Amino acid sequence: MADEYFSAIWGAIAPGFGNHLWQSTLVAVAAGLLTLTLRKHHARARYWIWLAASIKFLVPFSLLIGMGSRLAWQRPPAAATRPTLYFAMEEISQPFTHAAHTTSALPISSGSSTLTHLLPWIVAVWLLGFLAVLLVWLVRWQRISKAMKAATPAHEGREVGTLRRMEHAGGLRRPISLLLSRSSLEPGVFGIVRPVLIWPEGISQKLQDAHLEAILAHEVWHVRRRDNLAAAFHMFVEATFWFYPLVWWMGARLIEERERACDEEVLALGNDRQVYAESILKVCEFCLGSPLPCVSGVTGADLKKRMVRIMSNRMSLKLDFARKLMLTTAAFLAILIPVTVGLFHATPSRAQEQTETIPSTLAYSSVSVKPSAIPSGDNRTQMMFSLSDGSFMARGVTLQRLIEMAYHVQPAQISGPEDLLNKTRFDVDAKLDQQYVQQMSERRGGEDQGMLKSILTDQFKLVVHSEAQKLPAYDLVPDTTGPKLHATGSDQSMFHLGRGEISSTGAPLELLAAQLSARLGRPVVDKTGLKGVYAFNLHWTPDPSEDEHLAKSGEPVAPEPAAEVNGPSLVNALQEQLGLKLQPNTEPVQVLVIDHVEAPTAE
Repeated sequence: MADEYFSAIWGAIAPGFGNHLWQSTLVAVAAGLLTLTLRKHHARARYWIWLAASIKFLVPFSLLIGMGSRLAWQRPPAAATRPTLYFAMEEISQPFTHAAHTTSALPISSGSSTLTHLLPWIVAVWLLGFLAVLLVWLVRWQRISKAMKAATPAHEGREVGTLRRMEHAGGLRRPISLLLSRSSLEPGVFGIVRPVLIWPEGISQKLQDAHLEAILAHEVWHVRRRDNLAAAFHMFVEATFWFYPLVWWMGARLIEERERACDEEVLALGNDRQVYAESILKVCEFCLGSPLPCVSGVTGADLKKRMVRIMSNRMSLKLDFARKLMLTTAAFLAILIPVTVGLFHATPSRAQEQTETIPSTLAYSSVSVKPSAIPSGDNRTQMMFSLSDGSFMARGVTLQRLIEMAYHVQPAQISGPEDLLNKTRFDVDAKLDQQYVQQMSERRGGEDQGMLKSILTDQFKLVVHSEAQKLPAYDLVPDTTGPKLHATGSDQSMFHLGRGEISSTGAPLELLAAQLSARLGRPVVDKTGLKGVYAFNLHWTPDPSEDEHLAKSGEPVAPEPAAEVNGPSLVNALQEQLGLKLQPNTEPVQVLVIDHVEAPTAE
């Protein structure tokens, strides 16, 4: 039970997390290419590009994909086609998700069992790393907080007067509080909502007026740009993704570009390059650097590179129209692509692709639906569909089973009145007019569904619509040894169902998946890729929960016990006898909701 629980969690979290990390990495690579093309332009443009890439780690594309999915529901069903370009986008953006159609699943593959057992340890290691990063930052924060508590507010003097002039030059309306500190920390802006400037007392005596103006101008621009808030966002990214080196490398790029952006603004105010470089070196000589990225100082980033840039007389270029258009297009595509993926990802499943009210388009030479004549104690079900004469026969079948066959859905994908769906059993005899028989034989793979839908519409007055819900399920896939199935070209398919037994003389694997779903209590999706009809004989020893699932799904439960009391389980028998296995996954499932249905009128 615990293995299944952790397997469900792993199946739900791992693919989504892998996709999010991959998508965020793609955005970071794109950001790097953009900044490379803008290397000769203002640093503030590159800074905002890196900040957007950082925030992407906190915003999964699934939110935008969900928006696209909601928009898709407003489209008419006939428009639901999936172009080839969409598949390429989906494979690139979600490489860790099966490119499947409806559902996913839960149990028991030996390949994933190891990861399932390791899941609690993986979570514990991540949590320890997360707390360790927060603890280191907390210790550094307390160091700065202690220095602030020991500092004294300054309301006048040389530093305050110069700060007010720089605030006016920088366009700040709210004055910055200045605290004189006896610590050796460099001048820095502390706080986000109401930032204050911590100023070491002893350094003013070593700075000339021009040096003082340059340093304070630098700090004013940190406040105006709200660099502390942006740094706090990225610090949370680093704590959450502490195991991913890319986020730490991006943090270094953010500090580098924000310091360079402030340098450019200070020089744009008319400050002398040599004086400005000297002021930074004097601060480095007498003070210690800020221990936190969210406390903006003047000595951040690579000092050697900064000095070279400051002293070089090269002017950074402003963004021209072409570059602005490039950045706008990149931002637009970053939003448009996941929304587009969501639009096509919500393409209806086979159940949704059908019209909500199914017209009767097939002509029958005879149709009969009546309560089953099979005695109540006999739970056997018989069904046969023949392509040779276009006939369908069923004995003791439930309405739910007919809907499952007509729409190729599983029991868990049907929502409707339980009494009529499962508690009443019917005998059905139907035969198409001969003019349709040849057409059916040529177009095998959909006309049997159309035949059943017409019966359901005419005889049961069935009206349905489809809704997306998340359900735990199973994927039916070939085992590593390959499938052990016998293909048959028979145009008649016989299906025998018993307690601990499923056999057929020739049936598509979708029908096998439906029967497995009824016994496991969860949708089973055929992802084998095998399209023909196959003969098979599956025997196993059912567990007590299987009868409960069968009863809920409306399937008959044979009164006699299975032939092999100590035989293999259903999962093991599936691998040993048919060469198929079940894999866990979790995805949105299209659920068929019954809007209206009536019991057939007695003839």
